[in-house]
Amino acid sequence: MRVDLFDFALPGELIAQRPAAPRDSARLLEVASNGLHDHIVRDLPSLLRPGDLLVFNDTKVIPARLLGVRTGGGGRQDVPVEAMLIRELGPADWLVFVKPAKRLRTGDMLAFAGGLEARVTDKRKDGSIFVTFNRGGPELRAAIENDGAIPLPPYIRGGTADARDHADYQTLFARRDGSVAAPTAGLHFTPALMEALAAAGVATAGVTLHVGAGTFLPVRSDDTADHLMHAEWGEVPETTARAIETARSHGGRIVSIGTTSLRLLESVAREHDGAVPAWTGETDIFIVPGFRFRVFDLLMTNFHLPRSTLFMLVAAFAGLERMHAAYAHAIAHGYRFYSYGDGSLLHRNETA
Repeated sequence: MRVDLFDFALPGELIAQRPAAPRDSARLLEVASNGLHDHIVRDLPSLLRPGDLLVFNDTKVIPARLLGVRTGGGGRQDVPVEAMLIRELGPADWLVFVKPAKRLRTGDMLAFAGGLEARVTDKRKDGSIFVTFNRGGPELRAAIENDGAIPLPPYIRGGTADARDHADYQTLFARRDGSVAAPTAGLHFTPALMEALAAAGVATAGVTLHVGAGTFLPVRSDDTADHLMHAEWGEVPETTARAIETARSHGGRIVSIGTTSLRLLESVAREHDGAVPAWTGETDIFIVPGFRFRVFDLLMTNFHLPRSTLFMLVAAFAGLERMHAAYAHAIAHGYRFYSYGDGSLLHRNETA
């Protein structure tokens, strides 16, 4: 499909720079077959039914942004570098996005705070590199935790995190270290909201999908068929697989809290003819209109960037025309966009 079909104009002042306080006071736009309905996130228990199952992503954002220099050697000058950790490959080995990638060569040394160093072992055409650090295991993780920064998206204060973001950019469900971006729909949930959902008979379950730095990459091709998705690691525990089966068997709806949970479980279901067993592996699924959804009935998600893979996903789930109308409504009514912004509750469009 043409990428320009997923474009829209967004006023810059609607890009949220801080989350709503309290988190469940954010606005929530319900997008259903009978129209658009304005709510707040705290209304969610009344919008769901007893027996529905919410699926959250329990990944935790790591301080994956490292600032340092390429150290001089062979007459070369030190060059400032910014590294974004993507994926752990071994005790001391990582795949990393780095700027400026073009000025690095295999064998170069990168120096960061606290004596942490990394040697470039290989390069890829997409700007990512493979590195081996001079520390490994718990010692390396401690160095990253001490000297790394939370990797905010560039549209939030230029990507520069402060002390508030260390709490603001984690969900209530964050348990497992590994993401460089938060599963932002989960940012809206509070203990009080979780209690209200339980009282309403709504069940919950968790999965893990470690969100990679590819989530920040724009779609530069003119056609969706030419866009390359980066693989991300995920896990579906046995308890969640059973919870989905139980909810389905009792007529409950499966509700994805965020696009990450949806992408993971729809990947698994595609491999298993609609079933969702316990599963561990990687997914590079790219969901565009025409995709057959097998797991989810509803999707709660934030408002996404124009021409992004995530806007393509919501258009596939709820219908492109309906989502353009929903986003036009959100813009006209001052909804806040992107990671720290407001949310939407999308009903799956069976004819999308």
